[in-house]
Amino acid sequence: MSKEPNGSLTWDVEEIARALKISGEDVREYFTDGRRVSFILERRIAREVLKGTLAPTEGAGFDIVDSEGGKWEVRSISRGGIYFCPSYMVGSGRSFEKHGFLSKLSEVRGYITADIESFPQIPFWIIPSDQVLTWWNEGKLGLATNISRNKALELLHSLRKK
Repeated sequence: MSKEPNGSLTWDVEEIARALKISGEDVREYFTDGRRVSFILERRIAREVLKGTLAPTEGAGFDIVDSEGGKWEVRSISRGGIYFCPSYMVGSGRSFEKHGFLSKLSEVRGYITADIESFPQIPFWIIPSDQVLTWWNEGKLGLATNISRNKALELLHSLRKK
């Protein structure tokens, strides 16, 4: 399995800044914040990468349904890292729950991970759920599947050697 990026999504910072009437700095700040850019990433990945549709609701346990009916999660690799557990386990007052994480892995085909820190050209990797499970079983995702950006990129790049 090659883990060079499967592709990249590119934006024109000046064009976005002009259209939104904000500075290029503000565009960069927005597009490198995983909470904000996920809305846009999910739509581009659904249309351009998976040739699918968005989940029927924001509360679904997945983000995209591919052209064959498979469910996928989109995750940003930000300066704060990346997590693979369900979104309801992330944030203030929330906690990781192993059963919920493993259930999530059995529900989705995998994850599209996008390195938003590389904006305006954001590379992405398509990672099957079984690979995430392997990382989990090998202890490479920590206790709550939240790993640093460096660790995430290290895992992705180590796959290209296989």
